[in-house]
Amino acid sequence: MSEQESDATGHITSIHRMVDRCRAADYPALVAKVPAGWVVMGERQVFPGYCLLLPDPVAPHLNDMPVASRSQFLLDMARIGDAVLAATSALRINYAMFGNVEPALHAHIFPRHADEPAATRSAQPWAFDWSLAPEYSQALYGELRARIAAQLTRRTV
Repeated sequence: MSEQESDATGHITSIHRMVDRCRAADYPALVAKVPAGWVVMGERQVFPGYCLLLPDPVAPHLNDMPVASRSQFLLDMARIGDAVLAATSALRINYAMFGNVEPALHAHIFPRHADEPAATRSAQPWAFDWSLAPEYSQALYGELRARIAAQLTRRTV
């Protein structure tokens, strides 16, 4: 790993490792390369079509990025949301950026559906038991991953 592959304290996060694997075309859930970084399907598909945007190069948080880079990241995040919305026929897209557990910028893109159980329809994604969500696999989600990638290709800025 190069020096840019760790955060300011030298900590290697799972985000750094995922970006390395995307660069090597060795990440099974890789959807696409976008100007700001990489689009991947979530390891747990708590909502079918759940994706993440990983910046390349990895940044500690949005406010550490130069204005042009942060603008591109946010624009790409919205483009991914458009693609996921179209590919899943979701009702809406929820977006989240925290970085408290993994101290490296990444954005979560969650499709939300009208047919979600009433008891959890308005809950934020971390209110769910993620251990019950199916793991990403090509067999279960490969077609959806391909549809999201195709939508991203159609949605250039």
